[in-house]
Amino acid sequence: MGQDRTSWPPRMVMRRAAGLRTLEAALVRGGLAPVAGVDEAGRGPCAGPLVVAACLLAPKAYDKLAGLDDSKKLTEAAREELFPVVQRLALAWSVVVVPAWEVDSIGIHVANIEGMRRAVVGLEHTPGYILTDGFKVPGLPAPSLPVIGGDGTAACIAAASILAKVTRDRMMVELDAQLPGYGFAAHKGYNTPEHTAALRQLGPSTEHRRSWRNVRELEVPGGSRVATRAAHAR
Repeated sequence: MGQDRTSWPPRMVMRRAAGLRTLEAALVRGGLAPVAGVDEAGRGPCAGPLVVAACLLAPKAYDKLAGLDDSKKLTEAAREELFPVVQRLALAWSVVVVPAWEVDSIGIHVANIEGMRRAVVGLEHTPGYILTDGFKVPGLPAPSLPVIGGDGTAACIAAASILAKVTRDRMMVELDAQLPGYGFAAHKGYNTPEHTAALRQLGPSTEHRRSWRNVRELEVPGGSRVATRAAHAR
């Protein structure tokens, strides 16, 4: 009988591999290559887009990718250094941006799942297996496995986390120039004391998520107190 490709491969032998390659190496040996990793950046912040990335790494463990790890554990300089290396050495990669208005429209969890689907579909090569960070994603085009703490466990997820994080951080720096005063370049839209103070002073911008409680509470009854890009440009 053929191998059931809808679930975790039976009798998978786990051998020690270098760095974060153990899980991927086992899947490759089981005939499920290539293995894609999927991760997101921007799930928690109250402003800016959700960015989701998918990445297929080559079976070869390149020395230049030895520094792959959970993007949150790496310095900004390390992420920026790895970003073009991942793009150059990956078999395929894809980045999807879900804007704040869409996050509000369908909810953050649905936006995350939909973003992961779009990112995988956007890969130039069809994966044989998919590793997602944290939770199960239905509707993917290949068998998949959710990996808790995946960006610190599997190299392909770590690579995806770097693609997503650097892309989003760069977008937030651009938004900081377009919407000055919120400190987007410094704290990327998180509910820091500085951001909370700016929200109270300036009101929510067009890039803030109205479904977040701290933003919704600042809406003025009878009308929206919205700071637009045009208003900030004046």
